[in-house]
Amino acid sequence: MEKVMRAGGCLCGAVRFEVTGDGSNPHSCSCRNCQQHTGAPSVAWMEFARDQVCWTGAAGAPATYRSSEYSSRAFCAACGSSIGAIDDAPTVALLVGSFDDPTQAAFAPEYHSFEDVRPGWWPAATMAAD
Repeated sequence: MEKVMRAGGCLCGAVRFEVTGDGSNPHSCSCRNCQQHTGAPSVAWMEFARDQVCWTGAAGAPATYRSSEYSSRAFCAACGSSIGAIDDAPTVALLVGSFDDPTQAAFAPEYHSFEDVRPGWWPAATMAAD
């Protein structure tokens, strides 16, 4: 069986990545860290083991900002694009919008984190797949 490979990166292309194999835990989130990291009321994530992710762009790995006791937010130092989060556990959570093809069915959120802080005007129907 052939392993799935997906690619993505930032707006300017300095930070590029390839992930090999299936990701896990596709979900959306409306926590304040996600909102402030991206400027969006909600974001969609897919998690990968650290060894599944290869940073391929000219900038190498993204810049990071320590956002909590267990995680750092990843972004491009050149253009500021949000890329994801690199956890202390061997997990790299990538923002679905940073993939070259964010429309893949595998990215459909299975649940929504922090729905209680989701803006009331943001429709719940956009938070998770049926």
